Formats: sequence, structure tokens, C-alpha cells
Amino acid sequence: MFRKFALISAAILAITNSVSAADIVDLNLDETIQRALENNRTIKRSIASRESAYWALRQARRSSGPTLSWSSQANAVGGSQYQGYDHRLFSNTATVAYPIYAGNSLKEGRIAARYGLNSADMELENALQTTRQTATNYYFNVLRCRNEIEVYTENVRTMQEHLTNVNAQFRAGTVAKADVLSSQVNLANAQQSLITAQNDYDVAVATLSNYLLMPADTIIRAQDQLTYIPYNLNLANCTAYALENRPDVAAADYAVKQAESGVRSAKSGYRPTVNAIATKGMNGKSPFSDSYSDSWTAGISASWNIFDNGVTAAQVESAKASLAAAEEAAAETREGVQLEVQSAFLTLRAAERNISTTRVAIASAEEDFKIAQVRYAAGVGTNLDVTDASDKLTQAKNNYYNALYTYNTAKADLDKAMGIPVSIDVVRYVSAESEGKNAADARTEAALTSDYSEVPEIKETQPTVTVDLSDATPISD
Repeated sequence: MFRKFALISAAILAITNSVSAADIVDLNLDETIQRALENNRTIKRSIASRESAYWALRQARRSSGPTLSWSSQANAVGGSQYQGYDHRLFSNTATVAYPIYAGNSLKEGRIAARYGLNSADMELENALQTTRQTATNYYFNVLRCRNEIEVYTENVRTMQEHLTNVNAQFRAGTVAKADVLSSQVNLANAQQSLITAQNDYDVAVATLSNYLLMPADTIIRAQDQLTYIPYNLNLANCTAYALENRPDVAAADYAVKQAESGVRSAKSGYRPTVNAIATKGMNGKSPFSDSYSDSWTAGISASWNIFDNGVTAAQVESAKASLAAAEEAAAETREGVQLEVQSAFLTLRAAERNISTTRVAIASAEEDFKIAQVRYAAGVGTNLDVTDASDKLTQAKNNYYNALYTYNTAKADLDKAMGIPVSIDVVRYVSAESEGKNAADARTEAALTSDYSEVPEIKETQPTVTVDLSDATPISD
């Protein structure tokens, strides 16, 4: 085991030394996820969208309050009939208006905006969960590629030792030249596979670095190993949990409520509107008078659009169509969630079975390879037997690590499909909102930690980091 670790360490060290100017960062899975949650641009977009929804709600609330407007007018007048008079005329008018009744359109506007903010909270949580899933999968891919380097490094060493043995037997005259040539080809193929594995590792590290908004030439050294930890849940429980806890399901439900409010708001066009209005006016000197005059009015204005050529009816039908679309989207979201859970769960179980199978295959392949080597050394086996046994052993090891990788990524996918929370408990949030609490209080009620109870803020956008290929030094645009 120590020898294998030394081989893989040497291979990765060679990769590290190839980019001397690059930063080297040691990360475990938890640190990787935390960096992603702090830097991901999709999360920042979701925070900005939530901020927009918050101010849309503030706007809807203020539209129900009084408004104060001021108008001022100044004119110069002239002509023969104004000779001998002041040629300036000005007036000022202040108006206070307060909506008394607007056919429920103002109320429904506030309701729709409130659901929009709730939906934005759910979309933010969904972005956090997606970021955790993606960062986890990228990290596991780095581990998988590192294991491939280990497998192919061991294969190169084995083929090199076998070639040395074949050359010794050829010089002793016990094997043909064809065996030497064949062994050389097999060694070259093994070396090519190792080069490919090293390149795959570099690409995996670069992909993870890019996702974490780190410089493109950063060398990430993963501190974990691919392991198997049993996941004892059944499909029915996973699906039921997902339908209750998925934030995008809750967001879709809020979109339906928002559309229902839109229908009620559209129907308000059939009703009158009533406003309380008070005005205060002051007129300046006129061409015919040297004195000032003022006036005021106070009262109620009402309007009712008795005939609008079917405009309101069209708006109501459009809102109903939007409601139907929202309801279909919500149903589609639920169906998609069930499929995601089932797909991730079945992949997880298949990978779990493959882990057990490939473990047995590795033991058998190792025994077969030892027998092939002994038979060849004794002159009763062929060179093809050795290389074939070596290829099967390499494949068995790769299959094992791929099964571990698939199992762990399927676990991450299942966590996302089920809606395992990152910042807030969706069920508690929905419950708090249904009790009449505003979005901030609902978030506090549902927050998993005190940090997430606070309304998220928009942080300064990080610059795009590129690499100057001439000296591999990070440059900020």
C-alpha cells in the first residue's frame, strides 16, 4: 500500500513541478464546497434576483400609500392688449392623493410581489444546493483521475519489469525476438495510457479551479479518498422527502399562487377606483392684477370604466392562461423531481453492487496475473498470457475506482434530487410563510445556522482571472 502511495505521489509531484509558478492549494471536500458557496456566480445572480424581488415588494406596498406631487408653471405673456401690465404669470399647485379602493388591484399586487420574494428565496436555496452538488462532483472527478494515474503508473512499472525479464530470457535464448517486440509495444501502450490519465487529471483540476473562481493554473491537491459509505434509504422515502423539501417545487407552488393573484388583479378592471384628493394652488401676479391668489380643494374622485371594448376581459383571459401555464410547470417540476430521485437512486444502487463485484474481480485478476508470470518464467506460458492478465488487472482496478466514483457522485446527485438543505429548511419556511410571516422572518425561522438567518447581501463581483502563458502568472482583467 505504501509503495502504491509513493508511486501516485511521485506522479502527481511531477505534474505539480511542471507548473512552477502556479499556486498549490490543499482542499478537502468540505473546504471545496465552502469555497464554491462563497464564490459561485450563479449564487450571486440568485442573490441579486432576490434583492430585485424584495424591492418589487416594497414598490407594491408603497403604491397603496399617499402620494404628494408638486407642479409649477411660469409664463411670459405679450401683445398689444397687455401693454402697461406685468408680463409674467406663474402658478404652483400641490396635490395629495390617497387610493381608497382600486378593485383589489393594489392588494393583489402586494400579494403577488410577496409570493415573488418567497419564490426568490426558494430559487436561492436551489442555487446553493446545485452549487454544492456540482462542486462535489468536480472534486470526486479529481479523485477518480488521481486513482487512474495510480493504476496506470503501476501498470507501467509492471510492464517495465516484464520487459526487463523478457530481455534477460531473450539473451539466454529461451524466448523469441517477437516476445521482446511485443513487450515493448505493451510498455508503450501503458505509458500512453498514463499520459492520458495525467492529462485527464490536469483537466479535472482546472475544471474545479474554474468553478471555485481560482486562477486557472492553480494546482489543487485533494486531501480525501474515494470511499464507500452505505446509504440505507429506500426509494419511496427518498421521493416523499424530495416532494416536501425540494426548493424548486416550493418555488413552483409560489409561482402558481402568484399567477392566481394575477387573475384576481386582472378582474379588478371590472370594478371602479376611488381616490381621495386634496389640492392647494397659488397663482402669482397676473397681467391684470398686482395681487396673489390661492385656492384649495378636497374631495373624492371615482372612476369606472364601464366600456373598455373587451380589454379587461382579454387581460383576465391572459392571466388565466398564465395560471394554467404555472400549474402545468408545477406539475412538471414534481414529475421531474420524482424522475431525478429515481435515476440517482438506481445509479447509486447499481454502483454499490459494482463495488462488491469489482473487488472480487481485482482479487481474481491479481491471482491470474501472478500465475501468468510464473508460467512464463517457467517456459510453459506465453507472453500474450502475461500481457492479457496485466490488462485485465488494470481494467479491474479502473472498474473498481469508477464504481466508487459513480457511487459517490450518485450520492451527491441524490442529495440534490431530495433537496437536502444548505441554508434553510424548506418545510419550515413554507410553514412560517403560510402563518403570515414575512420573508425575512420566515428565513430566520427556517435557517439552519445563524449566518443563513440574515438576508443575503450582494457582494462585489470578483474579476475574471486569466493566465499569461508567457510566465504563467495570474492576471486580473
